Amino acid sequence: MLEKTTRMNYLYDFYHSLLTPKQQSYMSLYYLDDYSLGEIAEEYNVSRQAVYDNIKRTEAMLEEYEEKLLLFQKFQDRIKLLGYVKELLKEEHPSKQAMIEAVAELENLD
Repeated sequence: MLEKTTRMNYLYDFYHSLLTPKQQSYMSLYYLDDYSLGEIAEEYNVSRQAVYDNIKRTEAMLEEYEEKLLLFQKFQDRIKLLGYVKELLKEEHPSKQAMIEAVAELENLD
């Protein structure tokens, strides 16, 4: 569950501007502020089921955006490559060729 929550938080960070204000609010309350479905339902004077349905639809939309735009995947790849570059730089005699290849990979992510 924590892994899903972390993923949804990242997807929300990348794609929240593509959501409606209501979707943004529900997702923010549920994932960022840790509100329960019942608390959100009470806040908006709707049923718990309506909140649940909206959140599930929004999660699916965020996954679709990621499938098409890959912003989160590129972010993860960039973090991994930067870690690799840092490790290379810690070496006494870092490989120039490895650094060039890592920088080229970083450039290709965009």
